[in-house]
Amino acid sequence: MTLQSSPSDILPTYDRVALDFYAQRDRSLFEKPMLDRMLGVTPRNMSPRRLLDLGCGTGAPIATYLAERGLAVTGVDGAAGMVELFARTLPRETAVHADMRGLDLAQTFDAILAWNSFFHLSPDDQRSMFEVFRRHAAPNAALMFTTGTSAGEVWGEAAGAEVYHSSLDPAEYRDLLVQHDFKLIDHRPEDPSCHGHTIWLARYIGAPGHA
Repeated sequence: MTLQSSPSDILPTYDRVALDFYAQRDRSLFEKPMLDRMLGVTPRNMSPRRLLDLGCGTGAPIATYLAERGLAVTGVDGAAGMVELFARTLPRETAVHADMRGLDLAQTFDAILAWNSFFHLSPDDQRSMFEVFRRHAAPNAALMFTTGTSAGEVWGEAAGAEVYHSSLDPAEYRDLLVQHDFKLIDHRPEDPSCHGHTIWLARYIGAPGHA
């Protein structure tokens, strides 16, 4: 009997398939409309504006696009192979090899992005991530992340390898945003203009760096 992958398999899997993932990643930038939407609500607390990309992967195409638009990008990924490729792709940006769970970089950012990464965590780890989001949020910071459409676990693939996904109920995501001082701006379930991704965009309205 073949066992399905679990959240603990995610980082070793992405480390193992990093080169294949880089070669196969869709670079059409279908994410552009939502990235532009995030940029439109990202404050100018400092120049350049600072982005925290959680689960940054190889940096292509999303972090590259945002860096080209003047953001100072800090990419964080727990898979060493992904961080190495990110550093090669964006040598002028900051690459951090770290697990996003419990992350504390002792700095805040004008935008926080977890695109197709946060949903690889277990439900409990996803709940805990909202404290990580808040800890790294500068005044009025934008937060954008992708999820599933309903509570549950599913399995997909990345570069031919099986990978775990989970999601909370949308009502719980809304509650977690409120509890951690984020105001929901936009929620797009299975957005047809973004290849069916379910996207959340919020703004931080709490005190800077509050933990």
